Amino acid sequence: MTTHRTTSAAATALVLTLSLGAGGCGKYSFSALKAQKAYKEGNDRYRAQDYKAAAAKYEQALQSDPNKSEIFFYLGNSYDNLYKVSRKGEPENDSYIQKAITYYQKAADNDKSPQMKKLALEYLASAYASDKLNDPAKAEPIVQKMIEMEPNEPTNYFALSKIYEEGGRYDEAEQALNKAREAKPDDPSVYTTISAFYNRQGDFPKTIEALNKAAALAPNNPQGYQLVATYYWEKTSKDHRLSDAQKKEYIEKGLENVNKALELNPSYVDALIYKGLLFRQQALVEKDRTVQLKLLDDATELQKRAVEMRKKTGAS
Repeated sequence: MTTHRTTSAAATALVLTLSLGAGGCGKYSFSALKAQKAYKEGNDRYRAQDYKAAAAKYEQALQSDPNKSEIFFYLGNSYDNLYKVSRKGEPENDSYIQKAITYYQKAADNDKSPQMKKLALEYLASAYASDKLNDPAKAEPIVQKMIEMEPNEPTNYFALSKIYEEGGRYDEAEQALNKAREAKPDDPSVYTTISAFYNRQGDFPKTIEALNKAAALAPNNPQGYQLVATYYWEKTSKDHRLSDAQKKEYIEKGLENVNKALELNPSYVDALIYKGLLFRQQALVEKDRTVQLKLLDDATELQKRAVEMRKKTGAS
């Protein structure tokens, strides 16, 4: 529910409505023809990311035909793109996000396309997110509506969980994630999202449990095992409360997972890098100087291999 995907997702959705607006206009009234022309010009400016000009054209189209509901989302999204968080408090800038909210709501209420209704709700909720208006009380009922529309879509529960987490309602955030898991128990992305939540809460055992589940659901995907290894490395390198025995245990489990990733893809550069990093962590807790030096040498060699492989990949 972030704003980073506003332009790309809306541009994708534009395909859905361009066909609606490009149809024949043999029996259109004069006002409808004016609306159609302004709508087409607005689409052209929207595609060019000239959102101010696009908004003006979309407004012009609605003046000629207030019932042209396919315009609402794109007008809202144009204003959304004009809004800058860094200029919050400036009247004109603040008016953009309020106009975005108005037209997203109109799209959700009136657009004939179910896909556009859904998209409008997503962006309406985003307008109230922490990186914009930061009003979770208004975002929550919108996300609840999205859940009603698609009770088996885990991303809706992710959005609800984020609202609860940002509001310090951690039990409810966890419950929402559990509902996402119930909706799609065989989706690895559900478990990686759950793992990230537990990691932010400082619950490492539950973090790893969720990551292991994600990896198990996609046993032929080396990325799942690599992600587990990454978390083990991060834990051993940053948590100074761990005993040497705990660090050794986590390093071994990290290496076990990174080796699984490399078995599936021997050219997996990230896995080579993290295997080297885990070797360096292992050297820190190793008492035998000979073994320690061997680990450091192996880590250096892995780093060289990763660099060379990355160069070859980049060259190709």
